[in-house]
Amino acid sequence: MAFQKQLAFAISFLCGGLLFSQEETSENKPNKYEKRVYTTASIVGKGDITIDGKIEEDAWNVVEWTTDYLEFEPDVGTPPTEQTKMKIAYDDKNLYVAFICFQADPSTIEKRMGRRDDFPGDWVEINIDSYNDDRTGFSFTISASGVKGDEFISNNGNFDDSWNPIWYMDTEITSEGWTAEARIPLSQLRFGNNDEQVWGLQSTRRYFKNEERSTWQPLPANPPGWVSEFGELRGLIGLKPQKQLEIQPYTVAQLDTYEKEQGNPYRDGSDTKLTGGLDAKIGVTNDLTVDLTINPDFGQVDADPGAIALDGFEIFFQERRPFFVENKNIFDYNFAGNDDNLFFSRRIGRTPQGSGYGPTTAYVDDPINTTILGAAKLSGKTKDGWTLGILESVTAKEYATTTDVNGEEEEVLVEPLTNYFVGRVQKDFNDRNSYIGGIFTATVRNMADNLQFLHSHAYSGGLDFQHNWKDRKYYVEGSAVMSNVRGSAEAITNTQYSLTHLFQRVDASHVEIDPTKTSLTGTGGRFEIGKGSGGNWRYNFGGNWRSPELELNDLGFLRQADDIRQYANVRRFWNNPTSWFRQANIGLNQFSSYDFEGNYNRIQYELNGYVNWKNNWWTEGGAAHKPRIFTNTVLRGGPRWRWSDENYFYLFSGTDSRKKFNMHLGYVNSWAKQQNFGLQRYVIRFFYQPLNTLNLSLITEYEQNPNKTQYVTESAFNGTPRYILGEIDNESLSTTLRVNYNINPNLTIQYYGQPFIFNAKYSNFNYVNNPIAEDLNERVTWFDGNQISFEEGAYLVDEDKDGTTDYSFGDPNFSFVQFRSNLVVRWEYIPGSEIFLVWSQGITGIGDPNNDFSTIIDNQLLSQRPQNTFLIKATYRFVL
Repeated sequence: MAFQKQLAFAISFLCGGLLFSQEETSENKPNKYEKRVYTTASIVGKGDITIDGKIEEDAWNVVEWTTDYLEFEPDVGTPPTEQTKMKIAYDDKNLYVAFICFQADPSTIEKRMGRRDDFPGDWVEINIDSYNDDRTGFSFTISASGVKGDEFISNNGNFDDSWNPIWYMDTEITSEGWTAEARIPLSQLRFGNNDEQVWGLQSTRRYFKNEERSTWQPLPANPPGWVSEFGELRGLIGLKPQKQLEIQPYTVAQLDTYEKEQGNPYRDGSDTKLTGGLDAKIGVTNDLTVDLTINPDFGQVDADPGAIALDGFEIFFQERRPFFVENKNIFDYNFAGNDDNLFFSRRIGRTPQGSGYGPTTAYVDDPINTTILGAAKLSGKTKDGWTLGILESVTAKEYATTTDVNGEEEEVLVEPLTNYFVGRVQKDFNDRNSYIGGIFTATVRNMADNLQFLHSHAYSGGLDFQHNWKDRKYYVEGSAVMSNVRGSAEAITNTQYSLTHLFQRVDASHVEIDPTKTSLTGTGGRFEIGKGSGGNWRYNFGGNWRSPELELNDLGFLRQADDIRQYANVRRFWNNPTSWFRQANIGLNQFSSYDFEGNYNRIQYELNGYVNWKNNWWTEGGAAHKPRIFTNTVLRGGPRWRWSDENYFYLFSGTDSRKKFNMHLGYVNSWAKQQNFGLQRYVIRFFYQPLNTLNLSLITEYEQNPNKTQYVTESAFNGTPRYILGEIDNESLSTTLRVNYNINPNLTIQYYGQPFIFNAKYSNFNYVNNPIAEDLNERVTWFDGNQISFEEGAYLVDEDKDGTTDYSFGDPNFSFVQFRSNLVVRWEYIPGSEIFLVWSQGITGIGDPNNDFSTIIDNQLLSQRPQNTFLIKATYRFVL
C-alpha cells in the first residue's frame, strides 16, 4: 500500500501545471507557496507527555498550534474540505507531534486497518528533513485506526517503506474529528551537532471521504520535487545527536514435509531445522549507521510469482528480503532506464550455479540457495552533503550431496566461497541543486577446479551526475559505467557465448569469439536533458548505450549488451479539476535502437494517456506503432532477425478505490503484419474490504501469445546451419489471492496464494531462409508433410526428400504448473520485536500440453501432494 501513496505523489508530481500558464521563477511565485516556518520549543521541566491521542498534558502548552493546510489533490492551492492543526515539541531524547484532524461528521472517519506501511483509510503524517539537505527525509504516518507507516525519503521524492524505526503513536476519535499523538526518539533521526538546528518540515493529511490530500507547506500542482519544497522547523536548540545501538537476535524452528520418494535417501518425507542469527544497527557517528546481519533468515518472505521466458533471457524478480530492501535507494545505480543496474542484491545468496549431477549419479540433494554467512551496510549522509553507502557480504561454500548408482555418497562443491562488495557515494553542491556520484562493485570467488566456468573476479564502476536549474524546473543528468570480468578461458568463452552477448553471431563483423581470452572489459552509460516540473508540459530527450563487452551479472543485472538507444518523451498535464475529471495527462514517446555495428534495429512510437474521473474512477490507455523491429538474439547466435511490423493498444480502467468493493479491468492487444505474432492479455482485479480489519484482493491474468516463428533449436543440413522455428500456440493463466486480517495494528494474519499455468504447443515447423526479408514467406521456409514426421517423441526431418533423415529435434511442447502460497501470522509484541508463524506450500510440475487448463489443474495441482514448510521465527530488539 506504500506504493499507492507513492503513486499518488507521482501522479501529482507528473500531472499538473501551476495555476498560472506562464513559467514562474522564485521571484514571482504566488505568496501562498512561500516557505512556511514553525517554531518549536523544549518541554524539559514543563512536565511529561503521555502518548494516548488525547493531547491534554500541560507540556503541550509551551508550543502553539499551526494550521492553514492547503489542498494538494485534487484542487491544488484551495482550502481543504476539513482543516488540520499540528504541534511539535521536544525534549532531550524525543520529538513529540500532535494533530487535530477536524471532521464535521466523525462517523465518516474511515478507520480501515492494515499492516504497517499499508496507509489505510484516513491518515495524517509528518515528514522531517533533519539533514536539511532538500533531498532526504524521514516520514511518519498515523492512520485513524492506529496503524503506523514509516518511510525513508531519498532523491527528493523516493519513498522507501522498508525503513522500520521504533516510535510510538496513538489516536482518539472526538466530537470534532480525530486526534493523534506521536513520540519519535531522536535516535531514529540523523542530524548534525549544531547548537541550533533548522530542519525541513512537511505534513500531509489524507481526507478519505473526498480523497483529498492537503499539506501544511502549500505546493504547486507540479512541484520540482518533494523534500526540496518543505517548510522549516526552527527552535531546536541544544539537541544532541543520539548514536543508535540496536541488537536483534532471532531464532527459527522449521519443518519441511513432502512426498516421500522410494529409494531416495534425501527425500524421506520430512526435514527439520533449528537455527539462529543476529541483526544489529549501530550508530557509528551522528550521520552514519552500520547494519549487520549474521546468518540471516528470510523464511517469512513471499515466494516469487510464476513466470516463463520463451526468449531465454533471465527474468527480473524484485528483492523482498528485509536486510537488502532497507536503504536500497542508496545503493541503486540504474544507468539505462530499465532493470539494468550495477547492483542487484539478489545475486547475494543466489541459487548455486554448479550441479551435483554426473554420469553415474542416482540421487542428489541440491541446496536451494547459497548460505549468507554475514553482511554489513554502512550508510548515511553527512552534514557536508556526502551520501555514503558501503555493503559487504560473504556467502559460504555450498555442497550438493550425491549418491551414485553403487550407493556411494559424495559431496560436490556447487558454489564457492564468495565475497561481495558495493561502495556508493554522492556529493551535493550548488545549493543542493546538483550532485555528482560514483559506485564500485566487486565479486571475488575462491575458485575450485570443478567451477572454472564461473568468473573468479568481477568488477564494475560508474560515475553519475545531475544538475537542476531555474527552480529545479530543468535538469540534465548522466552516467557512465565500466565492467571488467576475469577468469579462466572457459569462463570468458562462456560469457562471450551467453545470450547477453552472443559474440558467435554469424553475420556480425564487430564481435567474434576469442577462446583464449581470460578477461573482458565493457562500458555503458546514459545522458538525458529535459524539463521536469513547472507549467503544463514535461519533456526529455536522451540516450544510453551498452557495449558488446559489458558484463554485470555477477553482482548486477544486465539483460542485453551491444545496444545504443535514443529516446524522446513529451507530456501535457491537466491537473486542475473540471466538471468531468480530477486529473488528466497525455504523452507521446519515441525511441530507436542500434547495435555497435551500426545496424538500425528498431523504432517505436507510442501515444498514451491517463484520466482520473470526477467520481474517482480512472482510465489509462495507449497505442503504439513499431515499423521496424530487428533483433540480434532471437536465433541464439544466428544471424540478425527481422520481426514483422507490429501495432498494439491497451486499455485499463478502475472504479473508486475508496469503496469497500472496487475493481480494475484491463486488455492488451498486439498484432504483427502477416500474423507473424500476436498477444492478447486480459486482466481483472477485485478488491474487497468487508470489515475495517479485513481486506481481500483477487487478481487474474490470462494471456494468449501465438507466434509463427518461435525459435526451437539449431541443426545443420549438408554443413549449413538450420535455425528451426515453429508456430507456437501458448497461453498462460495466473490467479493471485491475498487476504489480510488485522486483529489489532500489531497482530496481523496474511495469506498469499498463486496458481500459475503455462501451456505451449508447436506446429507448422519452418526454418530460416532470409532472416531479414520483409515478407514472412521469404523469411522462412515451411516444412511440408513429406519433409517432417513425428516418431517416438522426436521430429525427423528429411529436407531433400530422399528418404533419409537429415536431422531431428525433440518435441518442444510443454506445460508448466506451479502453485505457491504463504500464510503468515505476525505479532509485534513490543515495538521492533516480532514473532512470525509461517505456513508455506508449493507445487511444481510438468503437465500434458495436450490437455486443457481444467484437466491440468486437476491432474497437476489438485492431485499432487504439496511441499509444506512450517516455521516459527522470534526476534527481540534491544535498544541500548
